[in-house]
Amino acid sequence: MQIAVLGAGYAGLTLARRLEDRLPSDVDIVVVDESPTHLVQHEVHRVVRRPSIVEAITVPLTDVLDRAEVVTARVENVDADAQTVELDYGETIHYDYAAVCLGAETAYYGLPGVEEHSTPLKRVTDAEQIRADFLDVCDSGGTVVVGGAGLSGVQVAGELAALAAEQDVADAVDVMLLEQMDSVAPNFREDFQEAVHDELLARGVEIRTGATVTRAAADELELESGTIACDQFVWTGGISGSGAMHGDRPMVRNDLRLNDSTFVVGDAARIVDTDGQAVPASASAAIREAGTVAGNIEKLVEHDLFDDDDFAPRMEPYRFEVPGWVVSIGDGAVAQVGPTVVRGAAAKAMKTSIGAGYLGSVKAVTQATELVREELGHGDDD
Repeated sequence: MQIAVLGAGYAGLTLARRLEDRLPSDVDIVVVDESPTHLVQHEVHRVVRRPSIVEAITVPLTDVLDRAEVVTARVENVDADAQTVELDYGETIHYDYAAVCLGAETAYYGLPGVEEHSTPLKRVTDAEQIRADFLDVCDSGGTVVVGGAGLSGVQVAGELAALAAEQDVADAVDVMLLEQMDSVAPNFREDFQEAVHDELLARGVEIRTGATVTRAAADELELESGTIACDQFVWTGGISGSGAMHGDRPMVRNDLRLNDSTFVVGDAARIVDTDGQAVPASASAAIREAGTVAGNIEKLVEHDLFDDDDFAPRMEPYRFEVPGWVVSIGDGAVAQVGPTVVRGAAAKAMKTSIGAGYLGSVKAVTQATELVREELGHGDDD
């Protein structure tokens, strides 16, 4: 019997590790990812200002997986009906059960020039490119625009403003954050939005809400409201499915299955939980979804190997329960825990502990220690 875990982001790595612990030793587990390392995605914006943090947020998969076979390849196509996976070098993997954890790609919505003239923030190489381009702007002065004020856009705008201050060019470089909705962090509670807005302003970020990008060129952006000059453009305006899923983020059942043998987990899917609540794309949700899927795959495997009856096991539905949210903005942070929103040192400590705690949970103890050193060794705590 073979279980395939496609993608080794938050959902995929968490799932693979739990399956290693739960499944019989004669069940094969294969993990496929285009990179041999796991990236702590919610910290990738830090690379813009502190390239040295890369060592703390990248984890070799072979260091944290005990028995799973790691295949470094790009998944080209998933055929859930045939239970097959096509890889970029021509091999086909056949599976008994699979979890598609391929994450999402940046969505450009067909907006003219946006993909050609912007840099996304999905990978370390993206953050490194953003940094290099921004330092060029620092040399000559100008305006840097971040399109999309979800958590990723908020965090990269905060890093850019902090980097401008460190380069002593804050008066010559404008960092502007655009959002087509009426507030930053539009999918979150109003008190959280207000705190994020205030923190951004305090860190020197200019905010424009109700601002929809319609076209991008090399040196300007067209908005519905007019044209603005732009020396660098970072795009964090939305997500779409991976190419292996034909750009789609499919709706899955509340047990996170696409069909009887294939689960789709994390940002790769559009998920509505057992209470009918739409689940936002986030690391915390993906990690918790992986726990539900691990239990369900365990039930299916045990039924196939050990049960004589024909009745399929009852699957556990996923319930979206996340204790709160936290976002870093330069050397500051904003956190929501239940009904309470906090800023300053407490929020920053929470952000650091979450990242280090996650790394510890996947046995990346060295990286967890390094992340704490990087975070606590820099910046203010006001």
